[in-house]
Amino acid sequence: MTTSSDSGSLGAEARGLAPGRGRLSGRRILVVGAGQRHVDGISGQADAPVGNGRAICALVAREGAAVACADRDPASLDGTIELVEAAGARAVRLVADATDEESVERMVNGAVAALGGLDGLVMNLGGGAGTGFAGTPAKLWDRIFAVNTRSHFLGCKFAMPVLADGGAIVLISSLAGYKPVTGFPAYEASKAALEGLSRHAAREGAPRRVRANIVAPGLIDTPLGRLASQGRPDRASSPVPLGRQGTGWEIAYATVFLLSEEASYITGQTLKVDGGMSTLT
Repeated sequence: MTTSSDSGSLGAEARGLAPGRGRLSGRRILVVGAGQRHVDGISGQADAPVGNGRAICALVAREGAAVACADRDPASLDGTIELVEAAGARAVRLVADATDEESVERMVNGAVAALGGLDGLVMNLGGGAGTGFAGTPAKLWDRIFAVNTRSHFLGCKFAMPVLADGGAIVLISSLAGYKPVTGFPAYEASKAALEGLSRHAAREGAPRRVRANIVAPGLIDTPLGRLASQGRPDRASSPVPLGRQGTGWEIAYATVFLLSEEASYITGQTLKVDGGMSTLT
């Protein structure tokens, strides 16, 4: 199976080259996990792909929204802020530890103050480690759940009361939450837990028409994805019905759809962006 960058047949959307269409015009969106971690030997490559968080911020901006870009690593936000501003949108830089309750409360309040309100929240955080049960100490399990699940809970907890009526929440999960494909029990279980969290958020937000949904990426060609393939070579050769890995831009388009009024009657659902892996293999 090729990476996305090996294919010359990708459309403009999948390559991040399509113009904006005003789908989020006037919206104010907070994206948590907006930075892009530098991966030695990969980030500097001429064809280095964009990460999901950076692509989401750039596309949200291109579609007309002001964007509060949050990450725990301020340096990782530099390129993201540049892309948002290049799209002609307002960018707000926020530094926060998404696993810490007080930090998340400050982050959400900071986004509301800077943007004058909040219409959407995207939680784009995740990480995996450990090998099977034997290679997953309890402390590691707790750390993975803090990043993959606790952070999403905290984002929902503090954003829900301040989201404007008709707002939207999008949690970024993973195909690993639905199929045991990684060998990392903490990663798979923590991502699966987002289903319950999303459904609760959808129910709690429904009286004010605040929607909550999940985007579940499959094999995506990002810097971290390439790093994962180095550690687990069989990842890159996993059979994908559509014959390639996805791109960060394709995750961004799914996210923008769920944030937009195009998805105004969709809540408590999961959109799997996986080239057919969850249903056809």
